[in-house]
Amino acid sequence: MRKQWLSSGLPVLVVATLAVSAALAQAVDTARIEAAGQNDWLTYHGSYKSHHYSPLAQINANNVGNLGVAWIHIPGRSTRGLQSMPLAADGVLYYSGSYSRVFALNGATGEVIWSFFPELDEALISRQTHSPYNRGVALGEGKVFVGTMDGRLFGLDAKSGKVLWETRLIDSQKLTVGFTGAPLYAKGSVIIGSQGGEWPGRGPIFAVDATTGKKKWEFLTVAGTDEAMKTWGNDSWRTGGGGGWMPGTYDSETNTILWGTANPAPLYDWSGADYKTQGARPGDNLYTSSVIGLDIDTGKLKFYHQELPHDAWDFDSAVGEFVMLERDGQKYVVHPNKGGFVFVYDRNLGVKNVWRLVENINFVKDIDPKTGALIGRRDFQAGKVAEPPLCPFIGGGISWNAGSYSPKTGLYYKIGQEWCMTLEVQKTTPVTTPQVQLNIGADFKMAPPPGGEIYGHLDARDPITGAKKWEVRYPEPPLGSVLSTAGNLVFVPDSRGVLHAYDAETGAELWKHNNGTGHQGGIVSYSVGGKQYIAVAAGFGGMLADEYAPNFGGVYKSMPRDDGALIVFSLK
Repeated sequence: MRKQWLSSGLPVLVVATLAVSAALAQAVDTARIEAAGQNDWLTYHGSYKSHHYSPLAQINANNVGNLGVAWIHIPGRSTRGLQSMPLAADGVLYYSGSYSRVFALNGATGEVIWSFFPELDEALISRQTHSPYNRGVALGEGKVFVGTMDGRLFGLDAKSGKVLWETRLIDSQKLTVGFTGAPLYAKGSVIIGSQGGEWPGRGPIFAVDATTGKKKWEFLTVAGTDEAMKTWGNDSWRTGGGGGWMPGTYDSETNTILWGTANPAPLYDWSGADYKTQGARPGDNLYTSSVIGLDIDTGKLKFYHQELPHDAWDFDSAVGEFVMLERDGQKYVVHPNKGGFVFVYDRNLGVKNVWRLVENINFVKDIDPKTGALIGRRDFQAGKVAEPPLCPFIGGGISWNAGSYSPKTGLYYKIGQEWCMTLEVQKTTPVTTPQVQLNIGADFKMAPPPGGEIYGHLDARDPITGAKKWEVRYPEPPLGSVLSTAGNLVFVPDSRGVLHAYDAETGAELWKHNNGTGHQGGIVSYSVGGKQYIAVAAGFGGMLADEYAPNFGGVYKSMPRDDGALIVFSLK
């Protein structure tokens, strides 16, 4: 055990054990991530194509009934649950826990190779609403990269956990926000987006040199160009929110980073129908609630599409999935929006189609599938209760956790969330001194859809047309990621704590296992020594999960809080 003091003056704790038999990580580069070898899981969505799919088939529809727990790792102090997406390289599993802690484990046995605990300011963390969970790390050039809640990015030696560099990117003491999402490694750079949205700020996305830790560029999602500045009336861009808190992806063919951006602040505006000139932030509020394409070398904006101009509902575009696929000679990018719609683009983010994943949507009547234009939007005034309730709920029709596309079946497997909320918009004033404060702009409460019940569903869809092949329903919306594999399987960890395995063609349930606590993190597959494993993060908590016990009761009242474990399965 050793303690290292860095230039920031804050110590970090690195704990290393004796070497284990598993081969330690070899260098991971852009070409290797792009190749997406079947034994590894090298980036948040598995590869730059964001399929969240494993070509492994040792575990398959014929033998999944023999799946059992291989090992469990408990990270400790899992405040607000375990929300991480594990990564796997050369037999080593890497994942992050709450408080930006990182663990490197033997992928076959779970034995700890090393762990990294950054020293953090507990007083700062107590002021952060979306904290202290961490949603993942990145691998590249023999390093593990992790962002922290206090605005730092670390480069760690993948073999030892030793700190190679540390870069402060955000003054979190002033701006309050930091990093909770996983970084993205590509072409010698580490890309990471800040929290934002309801926090008055300008929502930066950063690129850092993977070798040195030196900042290469910064793009502001709020009024980051002269064009965008004109879409924020009354200087509202100064406290506009935004950010890019989930990892996007890299398109090597166009040398472009694709990223989704968060909502503007306040979350809910009181402009009424005349949002272009009235309310807290008059105008379209570029580049919030948008998908953007940035040149990876310079950070310059190449193209964009604003999915929700003047987002008045907190249905942003920060979902990091950019599913790349080809059909009939055409190249597509599929991106789900929190509001419950799925956008289909060409590689330059030109709209090709828009389809609904969820039924209960009333913040707009529809979205034009040819242009992406909103049809029949609902805007609110201060002091008036929204009637009928706003659908979906603030948790979205689509969660930030990943769906999965199977090249084998040609289907996109995605969780939909059917819930609504009562809403009363209130006028607010941004607070920026001495520290930035939340700027919500409304009181709200979860509610069932009009004339119905709250539920969730797993859909198997054509990713381009949205045509549904099958659906599985859940009594409450699942909050975890989805994994499909070449073994004709789809895995879904649900909110009640059950991990399900379904037939990828029919949706028939083939196996299930109760992990003892709800899921709201990642699930991946990898192989060590010729043996396939399934790893899932279990542990419930946080702003959205905390709504389950008072609203649904039952198992959620006794579910462990601030706890978590990485649970790994293999064939018995």
